[in-house]
Amino acid sequence: MNKKSLVIGAGGQVGSELVDELRRLYGGSQVVASDIKPSTNKELAESGPFEVLDVLDRDSLLRIVKKHHVGTVYNLAALLSATAEKNPEFGWKLNMEGHFNVLDLAREGHISRIFWPSSIAVFGPGTPKVGTPQDCVMDPSTVYGISKLAGERWSAYYHQRWGVDVRSVRYPGLISYKTLPGGGTTDYAVDIFYKAISQRKYTCFLKADTNLPMLYMPDAIKATIDITEAPSQDIKIRSSYNLAGFSFTPNELAQLIAKRVSGFEISYDIDFRQQIAESWPGSIDDSEARKHWGWNNSYSINDMVDDMLTNLSKQ
Repeated sequence: MNKKSLVIGAGGQVGSELVDELRRLYGGSQVVASDIKPSTNKELAESGPFEVLDVLDRDSLLRIVKKHHVGTVYNLAALLSATAEKNPEFGWKLNMEGHFNVLDLAREGHISRIFWPSSIAVFGPGTPKVGTPQDCVMDPSTVYGISKLAGERWSAYYHQRWGVDVRSVRYPGLISYKTLPGGGTTDYAVDIFYKAISQRKYTCFLKADTNLPMLYMPDAIKATIDITEAPSQDIKIRSSYNLAGFSFTPNELAQLIAKRVSGFEISYDIDFRQQIAESWPGSIDDSEARKHWGWNNSYSINDMVDDMLTNLSKQ
């Protein structure tokens, strides 16, 4: 890697683990971490360069890109599904204008490559629920989903019109033991492990039979780096690739945890996030990603449950 990478939103669920892995692979000095406020994560701030950056501030973004000779930008700054519903105008502003700022720097030749994540939130009530294909009806019903779908189309446009090298995957629900839940509809699948260990019980905000696609964080980080580093000719879709690992319901996950945590029980108190979840697919067809750039997940649902409980118990 001749030029450095910049991770925007490095304090978030994906960003912190992406920075760790990139620095492990390429050295701390080669990966610039940034977030809107100073990092409380000592390792993140001290294992390599860290910058305070608001992605909406284009001038500051350009200054940091030039200062560190950045070649690749991972733009992870976003307001997630449930959080954006509480503040729709800012959700749209952050998710769209931040994306434009990075796309425009690439169009102007300041950076050479972009990774920008989309989400299963781009799908909606009219989307096929089982084995959702790469190309299908996309009618998102949340601010987050609307902004991500618009972002996908702008990514494809910037590539077609100006040759901007932008790559993307549609993250499903992401599960990690390293960071706390961040306001997403699928975050129950993280919080349930914390509560299982600390309280032996969990109250879920989704119905017991709500099936959603998920991915364990090590696989999500692997996919992010793999697509960003794949040869350009292998990236045949410039909007965003479907990505998935496994699907499950709250009841199915609770049963797997109960087999490993004695006395664990789940109860239900449904809230507004149920309506969001019902607009999303239950399972994803990610065969295009597997065929084009060799995507392959390493963790099964049982592997994930074992690893989550083992690591959270240590904490």
